[in-house]
Amino acid sequence: MGGSSFAEDRAEIENLQAKYMFALDWQDADAYAATFTEDGVLDWAFGVCEGREAIRKEAEGMYDHFAKLAAADAPLRRARLRHFISNFVLEVDGDRATGFAYWFEVNNDIMGRWPYLGGYGHYEDEMRRENGRWLFTRRKIFNEVMAHRVGSEENPVTRPRPAGT
Repeated sequence: MGGSSFAEDRAEIENLQAKYMFALDWQDADAYAATFTEDGVLDWAFGVCEGREAIRKEAEGMYDHFAKLAAADAPLRRARLRHFISNFVLEVDGDRATGFAYWFEVNNDIMGRWPYLGGYGHYEDEMRRENGRWLFTRRKIFNEVMAHRVGSEENPVTRPRPAGT
């Protein structure tokens, strides 16, 4: 058991969530991968990556894609994505936790750089405390804009989970 209070665990896990979002938006592959355990799994729109190093390489690929888009937009200032989390539900069991949260993305990659809602969905996370730090062991990203990544009709927060998860 971790020995910390639920409030302390929640604060640390919310900080983990924020570090993930800043790494994503500032295209920092090392910081992005550092939010996962060595054996962590990222399940997202373009596949499943297993292991911190594979996740780091996947993040580098995301950022290469963004760089190509930015080059095509050269006459304008660089477009920015900003991701946000809300409605965070957390369950902690010792050194393991599960979390659910909505996410949405604000983008400004259109003429004039006016912001718009670019996407939304939810996260289903599994986390583990290692050496006093909470990290993702599995992050599954649902994206309501992509037909192959939409969430089910069943509430993920109340859906029964297999024992041990």
